[in-house]
Amino acid sequence: MKVSKTEIEGVFIIEPQVFEDERGYFFESYNKEKLKEQGIDYDFIQDNQSKSKYGTIRGIHFQKGEYAQAKLVRVLEGTVLDVAVDLRKDSPTFGKHVAVELSAENRRQLMIPRGFGHGFSVLSETAVFAYKCDNVYNKASEGGLRYNDPKLGIDWKIDTDKAILSDKDKVNPLLEEIECF
Repeated sequence: MKVSKTEIEGVFIIEPQVFEDERGYFFESYNKEKLKEQGIDYDFIQDNQSKSKYGTIRGIHFQKGEYAQAKLVRVLEGTVLDVAVDLRKDSPTFGKHVAVELSAENRRQLMIPRGFGHGFSVLSETAVFAYKCDNVYNKASEGGLRYNDPKLGIDWKIDTDKAILSDKDKVNPLLEEIECF
């Protein structure tokens, strides 16, 4: 398993070792002990999965307080641009983001610690997205950040007129309007 640091502390790109032959392929998508050896030590307790079509932007979402979540995300089918935004107000990278293309083909995963907003855009016809969480979802603790906040400057790789968003994601507050971690 190859673990690469990103420009934001605590966010890692994880690439599995893939064994391929004429039958197909095999890889470990998650190995707690191997990640722990790399300094990534979470107790994941919930797995989630979604399917979305091209142009969908989901996010930027987060959980606050005792329900904050770390996430290990990957794509089972298709391609997405995955984005993690640092919302830790005392962090030197507060308001900065990491954007990584994740796909079924490249098999990359993104490790996102607590204190981050998370979102993704679907770049393929459809995408099946899976993620592990280290805490349960709690509706009263959910928060959101506007996907197109100019202070964030995120290029979702989707034409604005083709973007598909939930009603909630269209009106999430800007970074300067939210209470950060």
